[in-house]
Amino acid sequence: MLAKSGKELIELCAENNIKLSEYAIIREMESKNISKEKLLVHMQKTLDVMRQAATEGREKEVHSISGLIGGDAFKLQRYLKEGNSLMGNTTVKAMAMALSSSEVNASMGKIVACPTAGSCGILPAAILTAGETLGKSDEEMVQALFSAAAIGMIIGMNATFAGAEGGCQAECGSAAAMAAGAVVEMMGGTPEMSLDAAAIVFKNILGLVCDPVAGLVEIPCAKRNVAGAVSALSTADLVMAGVASKIPFDETVAAMYKVGKELPESLRETALGGIAITDTGLKYKRQVFGE
Repeated sequence: MLAKSGKELIELCAENNIKLSEYAIIREMESKNISKEKLLVHMQKTLDVMRQAATEGREKEVHSISGLIGGDAFKLQRYLKEGNSLMGNTTVKAMAMALSSSEVNASMGKIVACPTAGSCGILPAAILTAGETLGKSDEEMVQALFSAAAIGMIIGMNATFAGAEGGCQAECGSAAAMAAGAVVEMMGGTPEMSLDAAAIVFKNILGLVCDPVAGLVEIPCAKRNVAGAVSALSTADLVMAGVASKIPFDETVAAMYKVGKELPESLRETALGGIAITDTGLKYKRQVFGE
């Protein structure tokens, strides 16, 4: 059982009356010759690492090795407890989780690259926040991670996850698309609805450049993880309300890949353009490297 496109994925799920998560599990069992039980145990360990990274920065201030970022997840968690947020507890919690994972990554802590280290906060924040809000068990959140994997497989086959190849739209965009689709399944949506959510995310992030200050995955990367998590959750609600994507998932993936190839080298992780070469961005670079 192998789907090479979103269209094929939806058809396979319909023919076999399975969810995206079930497709991903079957695919992994076939390709790796591994039992379902072992797969579930491995994914539970993945979820555990995600939860720890999404929690650490909210419980204490975590700072990057460079000193450029840190402590923001802790601030957001404190703000959350004050109960004065405009957007509500669910959104602010997701924002804090996304920042926590990004700060743990920048401090050389343990994270899950999902699908990349630079976008490591998005999927955990969306899945864990949705899971807590919806009252889901760990087993159900593990299933959601498999849903995300099903979408990620299609992106990986037809485009890229690398900022150096496709800009931040390929990293944070893919992570948010995977997360949105997974949350839709958590909320009872169909595989087609999950891919609609992923498609909408890609349309909204198309063209996002990769321009890390000082070449480090810190500024503006951490806050882009926040934006990605919020995008995933808001898009899931959009789709569950009955809003469909006018452009099919496969076409949005193709568009993302094409746009990424068209981005100049300066905007693909080289730190030669965008935010990285602003006056303040260059000041931070001198601060880090002593130039």
